[in-house]
Amino acid sequence: MTALIRQTDVSPHADATRQSDGDAHRPNGLTASVVGADATGDHRSVSSASTPASTPDGASASDAEPALPALVVEKVSHSFGETRVLDNVSLSVPRGVFTVLLGLNGAGKSTLFALITRLYDNVTGQIKIQGHDVRREPTAALRGMGVVFQSRTLDLDLTLKQNLTYHASLHGFGTAEARARADIALETVGLANRSKEKVRHLSGGQARRVEIARSMLHRPDLLLLDEPTVGLDIGSRESVLEIVRNLVERDGLGVLWATHLIDEIAPTDRVAVLHKGKLLYQGSVPELLAKTSATDVSEAFRNLTDAAPPPAGSGSTLGLAR
Repeated sequence: MTALIRQTDVSPHADATRQSDGDAHRPNGLTASVVGADATGDHRSVSSASTPASTPDGASASDAEPALPALVVEKVSHSFGETRVLDNVSLSVPRGVFTVLLGLNGAGKSTLFALITRLYDNVTGQIKIQGHDVRREPTAALRGMGVVFQSRTLDLDLTLKQNLTYHASLHGFGTAEARARADIALETVGLANRSKEKVRHLSGGQARRVEIARSMLHRPDLLLLDEPTVGLDIGSRESVLEIVRNLVERDGLGVLWATHLIDEIAPTDRVAVLHKGKLLYQGSVPELLAKTSATDVSEAFRNLTDAAPPPAGSGSTLGLAR
């Protein structure tokens, strides 16, 4: 379990001020995978959204005031030595919206994710999750976030359910609650019937679905996915996309989906174009096409960046994002 432990070695109750030795970029002792669960024994579905509280006059809280965005990034820059990899980036991810972070390899997508998840410390600007600043309120902020990293972090020699219950225990859940949440999460991604199999027997797409289930164990409001379909065949890619889009539609999750594949963008998505560390656009697909006088996202990307567009996935067309 070495790889998993490296990503999740701090419990939600750990001292948020503990520093990692010798790494100026590491945050205050919190990791991205352990985002601070609410270990209260809440038995709602893993994928169920919370019900808005009622105000004294009978209106819901959501009617009384606008919902906070799931994620707000304001004027964030980052450098490695003298190399600037992010330059004054600002973007937002609303609740209930599938937001695509589109950029070529090397655009800065993974660095931005590392800053949001506190793998790196943001020394400029602000990053807020559900209104909580990740530097000033790291535990409260990271509690509301789930993450699927590009690299695989499941333990191959544990079963699907063992992987999930182990991770749930890192969130502070007791044995019975951890097992219940693991069962619900595996049902959500369509793998309940394989819960007793070892991860090493899964396909790449199935393993990715387990990682999505793991990211939802603590019922976050924000889900980050960094190039989640890299290396998957077309059927697996479509399955992963469908699962995440269903979570957005059904449960009101805010999703930030980083990709370099044009055909993963749907006409109803929100798009943020990141190029050479700069955010060139964020908004709807129709607004992007109108702004760039383009007929599809591939042409729009080329017009914005004066660069070759990101590729379409194998077996797919660009027509999806027209």
